[in-house]
Amino acid sequence: MIEQIKSDKNELSFAIRGINHTFANAIRRSADEIPILAIDTLEIVKNDSVLYDEIIAHRAGLIPLESDKTFTLPEECTCKGKGCLKCTVNLTLKVAGPGIVKAGDLKSKTIKAIFPNMPLVLLQEGQELEFVAEAKLGKGIDHAKYSPGLVWFRAYPKIELGKDCNLCKECVNVCPREVYEADGKVSVKNLVNCDLCNACVEACMKKGKNIIKISGSEEDFIFEIESWGQIAPKEIFTESLKALKKNIKELDKEANKL
Repeated sequence: MIEQIKSDKNELSFAIRGINHTFANAIRRSADEIPILAIDTLEIVKNDSVLYDEIIAHRAGLIPLESDKTFTLPEECTCKGKGCLKCTVNLTLKVAGPGIVKAGDLKSKTIKAIFPNMPLVLLQEGQELEFVAEAKLGKGIDHAKYSPGLVWFRAYPKIELGKDCNLCKECVNVCPREVYEADGKVSVKNLVNCDLCNACVEACMKKGKNIIKISGSEEDFIFEIESWGQIAPKEIFTESLKALKKNIKELDKEANKL
């Protein structure tokens, strides 16, 4: 069972019940098998900036790019990875200082940067930066620049509060996630906020009490997905499941050959 906790344009939080750590981690890792468009090669024409060519190339590769679903992975393309309109996109950049070179300065007929104000490098008076780039689809398992975002999970928290509480409110004060509230008695207000840090347990024990017990579920988990903007967080989750399903089928085929 899946329960949505929070959702907006680039972030998604939800709980999955009835699985185990192995399956949860398999979902997380499968996010890096989603094809994502990113700058793959760079030809520097002129670079007067303070950064080496390699650093410029590295930064350019990390710029999130908008793309549609018509592009093909180079290894699956009919051109066999040589580069064509189906699998390769050309971009150019030519900027003269003074000023900040931004992702929006990248020019292409088919794609654009998702965050145009993302800085690339600062140019002083008389400095120039010019390069030609090629963007291709890739997977995060090969390079981090192809990652669609961050995916992580944690055990669903379990909190037990004893009855022998003197209402010192220390657990309320030290909790960094505002899990508790004290209104006549201490109670759990935001259970899903708990990240099992045990700060409240330690504070309670310093007061001579041992009435708070925190543990993580072995079969219920809270997933957090933060997208870099190329695809929506919900799509990251569904595409991760598709990638995992595909890998399981491939494993089943290989196992049947034994």
